[in-house]
Amino acid sequence: MKRAFLFSFLAAALALAATPARADQDAVHFFNDINVTAGNSVHDAVCILCSVHVDGEVKGDLVAILGSIQVNGHADRDAVSILGGITVGDNASIDRDTVSILGPVRLGEHATIGRDMVTIMGSYHAAPSAGVGRENVIQPGIYLPLPGLVLIFILILIVREHRAHRRRQLLQAWYQAQPHP
Repeated sequence: MKRAFLFSFLAAALALAATPARADQDAVHFFNDINVTAGNSVHDAVCILCSVHVDGEVKGDLVAILGSIQVNGHADRDAVSILGGITVGDNASIDRDTVSILGPVRLGEHATIGRDMVTIMGSYHAAPSAGVGRENVIQPGIYLPLPGLVLIFILILIVREHRAHRRRQLLQAWYQAQPHP
């Protein structure tokens, strides 16, 4: 038993040690904003409970959870914001997709999105000269939860009726079990 535990521990340690990481050029922050100044670059920028401000270049992806993304420079890949907004400034660009969930998307003058732009339960504002490469998908907040709310309402009704039925059964059984004078 001890030998099996030692072997599995050693295998797990080797598996974790063999996992490649490219964190030397990545910026991953919690509660602390990421600022990429002009002339500087990072590979990926991931920010949780904070915001990402790009005046330079991001060679990978931009991700902000409970924070916003502000691009005034260039991003080579995707930008994703959950519970925050995405702002692409004047003459700035994101080469691939832009996804914003529960937050606004704003595109400045001559701002470009290389592929798709998706906004779920958020607003979209773009200057007339801004461009999106492929599709521009905007899902307003009223449409997304409506089917879910209907299902939840039906589920509540079913549970309520089931409980009322069980209550009637219990009361009927109790009433029949009582001695009658």
